[in-house]
Formats: sequence, C-alpha cells, structure tokens
Amino acid sequence: MSRQAISTSSAPGAIGPYSQAIAGRGLVFCSGQVGIDVATGKIVEGGIEAQAERALRNLAAVLDAAGCSFGDVVKTTVFLADIGDFAALNGVYAKFMAEPPPARSTFAVAALPGGARVEIEVIALRPE
Repeated sequence: MSRQAISTSSAPGAIGPYSQAIAGRGLVFCSGQVGIDVATGKIVEGGIEAQAERALRNLAAVLDAAGCSFGDVVKTTVFLADIGDFAALNGVYAKFMAEPPPARSTFAVAALPGGARVEIEVIALRPE
C-alpha cells in the first residue's frame, strides 16, 4: 500500500514541506496542529485553553478528512511552550479523547511556531 496525503481546508494548511497527515497501512499520522483559526490564519486569543481547544478542533478536521475520529487515536504527542500549562491543557484535552485515552507524551519546548503555547500531533488507526 502506498502513502496517501490527507488534506482539508477545515484546518490550517501546511506552511512548509509537509502534509497535514499521511495515511498508509491502516495508520494515519497527523502533523502537529497549533491553535490557528483557519478563518483568520492567526493564533486564537484566550490563552492555553483556547489554543488547546482550537488545536484539537483542527486535528479533528484532519482526522475526519482521513475517515477517523479521536476514538481512533492511539498516540498523541503534546508540545508546550510552558510546562506550567500542563494542568490547564489536561482539562481541555480530556474533553476530546475517548476512553481509554490514547498513549501520550508531553514535552516542554523552547518555542513553538507563531508564538503558539501548544502543538499537538496524533497517530490514529484508520477504520477499514
């Protein structure tokens, strides 16, 4: 099976040489999403909670374009500009993830694109 690029206009487009997601062999690898409002092209205001929610909604759109949902997600990776936002992130994140929640890694990083406070990427199983 070859790789298939997944793309949707319902989430911010790639701003470099990468795809919103790639599907192959029953898996979907979604590139990281930050809290960009697709309508304005700008990071949403409102702090970590608003940015996390927007990033997860962007991921939901990419997953939907691949025929998946958060119920299909098996692994997430979260990048935080401030590890102090960990608890606030968890409050938003828990509302989106199906039980049992996917495996997850969370890292504090020096900076994120566009001054974002959070970036989230996921790997999902593609329903047959």
